[in-house]
Amino acid sequence: MSGVRISSISASSPATGSDVAVGDELISINGREPTDIIEYQQLIDGDVVTLVLQREGRPLRHKVTVHKAIGEPLGLSIDSAVFDRIRTCDNHCTFCFIYQLPKGLRRSLYVKDDDFRLSFLYGNYTTLTRFTEFDLERVVEERLSPLYVSIHSTNPELRAQMLRNPRGATSLRWLRELLRAGIEVHAQVVVCPGVNDGAQLERTLQDVITLYPELATVALVPVGVSDFTDEPTMRSHSAEEARAVIDLADKYQRLSRELFGRVSVYASDEFYLVAGRTPQPAGSFESLDQAENGIGLVASFIESFAGRGDMDRLGTGFFQSVDGAPALGYRAPRSPVAPRGDEAAHDPASGAVNDASDQSTGEEAVALVTGEYAAPILRELLDEHDFADVGIITVQNRYFGGNIKVAGLMTGHDLQRTLAEVPASTTCLLPDVCLSEGRFIDGLGLEDLPRRVRVVRTTGQDLRSVLDASRPRRLVPS
Repeated sequence: MSGVRISSISASSPATGSDVAVGDELISINGREPTDIIEYQQLIDGDVVTLVLQREGRPLRHKVTVHKAIGEPLGLSIDSAVFDRIRTCDNHCTFCFIYQLPKGLRRSLYVKDDDFRLSFLYGNYTTLTRFTEFDLERVVEERLSPLYVSIHSTNPELRAQMLRNPRGATSLRWLRELLRAGIEVHAQVVVCPGVNDGAQLERTLQDVITLYPELATVALVPVGVSDFTDEPTMRSHSAEEARAVIDLADKYQRLSRELFGRVSVYASDEFYLVAGRTPQPAGSFESLDQAENGIGLVASFIESFAGRGDMDRLGTGFFQSVDGAPALGYRAPRSPVAPRGDEAAHDPASGAVNDASDQSTGEEAVALVTGEYAAPILRELLDEHDFADVGIITVQNRYFGGNIKVAGLMTGHDLQRTLAEVPASTTCLLPDVCLSEGRFIDGLGLEDLPRRVRVVRTTGQDLRSVLDASRPRRLVPS
């Protein structure tokens, strides 16, 4: 990286009024050159902060001193979380979804990181194959907790084989050291049928209980297989194989509760859907720290839609508490409808996203646009809560194919095909989970869709709010 730059300055912040401008390159803070946003926050924590900046068009660097209260945010936002260089992944995992992406997507989608700093900041998973003694010292000293670790298998030979990296056989020693130092760790196992399931998965879970009992949670996640994979050993789970994974998770849930008084092992909701079983209810989960792995995601949505409890706490990582940290990648704003409880309508003809509250043309049919996995769950939920007149538009993911059926990976191309067949009188509600800064994963935007849609935050509470507001003008969709 050539340098880190100031991306915005908060109004009425200590930095306002100083000689700091958007676009300035940050050289040093109090005489030190920070390597990442974590170190940045530590350096700006005091009451006097001296910045050295380089401004485009100026031949010389300039120094700025800002006085503020101890612990008060400086008010600057930075354009990167890592200032030196993201530690990229040198594994070549057989199940890696990045290798299954077609050409021509956004460049950022092809970046594989294995950086413990991004694990702390954003909840990204690290295999620890590039972890060092220096990294361990920093994590422990600065209490960079929690971290998120990919286990996949505790069989050294099998783990190295799956990661296609000989260091995969030994890198879990760092997991033991992190846990010994009191660092909170959440782990995942991407379960690949015929590879690390069955007896191998049982061995892994036995080792989790005996060797790594301090693990906060362990998520069993099904491998995602698209039509673009060229790995002969990768395939989707059958219903029977999914049931076997669930049964193992249940077994070790009971065992961890007996031994430690808590549950640490969970199977992803997707396993339940593939197995034809109902995902676990809200009372089964002690936290939603693994929600982005599909652990408790269905229960969270149902509880939120029904207005029960406080289960909308989705997302991992602590980037929101780190002053100035940018919301990278899928942490970036989903769409122009970021404020809670709001929705927007997009008119392809105008090329803009506008407030839809006054654009109704009378009574309208309303339908939810979603992926194949969520469709039956939403249908049952709507019927239960007296929304039988709301339709479901199921989008088949032909772009990726395989077992890719989650709403978050709906593409613009598949939406174009599906929405073209929907009557113009139907108001289509699109979950923002399939967007990142207004773009779908295939690079298309809302302006590329053949019709107007309303983008809604992907929580039960927000969906319920929109449906309640639309009730007086809804018709039963044909």
